[in-house]
Amino acid sequence: MDYGHYQSLRIERTAPGIAELIMGEDGKLPAADATGHGELAAIWRDIDKDPEISVVIVRGQAKGFSAGGTLDLVSAMADRFEDRARVWREARELVMNMVDCSKIIISAIDGPAVGGGLAVALMADIPVAARKARLIDGHTRLGVAAGDHAAIIWPQLCGMAKAKLHLLLSDEISGEEAERIGLVAKVVDGEDLLPTCRELAAKLAAGPQTALRWTKHSLNHWLRMAGPAFDSSLALEMLGFGSPEMREGLAAVQERRAPSFPPSPL
Repeated sequence: MDYGHYQSLRIERTAPGIAELIMGEDGKLPAADATGHGELAAIWRDIDKDPEISVVIVRGQAKGFSAGGTLDLVSAMADRFEDRARVWREARELVMNMVDCSKIIISAIDGPAVGGGLAVALMADIPVAARKARLIDGHTRLGVAAGDHAAIIWPQLCGMAKAKLHLLLSDEISGEEAERIGLVAKVVDGEDLLPTCRELAAKLAAGPQTALRWTKHSLNHWLRMAGPAFDSSLALEMLGFGSPEMREGLAAVQERRAPSFPPSPL
C-alpha cells in the first residue's frame, strides 16, 4: 500500500504488523486544513486494506495531538454551503471509517487534542493519554452543536451525565481526569506514552488477528446502533455553521476575547 499521496499524514512502519500514523508537520501542532480533513477521513480505508498492518498507533507531533480544524477551514464553512456539505460528508466518513476499519487503532494523546483531532483520539479502539494531555471538545464554545463524534462515543465511554457536563461546558479535561471518568482507556506519564502504546501494539500484533478483528467488529455494533444520534448531531452542527452564534464565536476566537452570543431564536 502506497501512502505517498497524503500531504498532511504519513505512515511509518515501525515493526512487523505495526505502523504509526503521524499527523502534521515536524515540530508543529497538527491542524487540519481542507486537504487534511479529507485525508483524515480517507486514510482508514487504506489502512483497512493494507495487508502489512495489523495495529496502527495514531499520534501528533512533539507539540501535541491535534489543534482540530484551521481557522481558514472554519471560516470557509461559515461562508459557503459547498464547504459545509463537503466537511459534513468527510466528518461522517472519518468516524464511520474508524468504526469499520478492521485493524486495531491505538491513539497516543499528548498535549492538546481538540475538535476533529479529538474525534480521532477518542474513536480509536484503545485511547491512551499522557497525564497532562488536554482534551477539549470546543464546539459549543464556538457556537455550534457538538456533532463530529461526541454523540456516538462519549455516552458510551463516560456515561450521559459526564458527557453532558463536559460537552455543554466545552471545558478542558486533563488526561488524568479523562481516565478517571472512562473517556480514555489508560493514562501514563508523558515520557511513557509512546513506549506504552508501542508495547500494547506489539502484544496485539502478536495475537490472533481474526479473533481480534471480529471482537472489534462485534463491540462496535454499540456504536453503529448510535448512528442515528450521530447523524442528527452532525447535521445540527453543520446547520449551526451558518448561525449568528457561530459567527460571534469565530469572531471571539479571532479577536482573542470572550464571546457575547446573541439570543437564541428557539
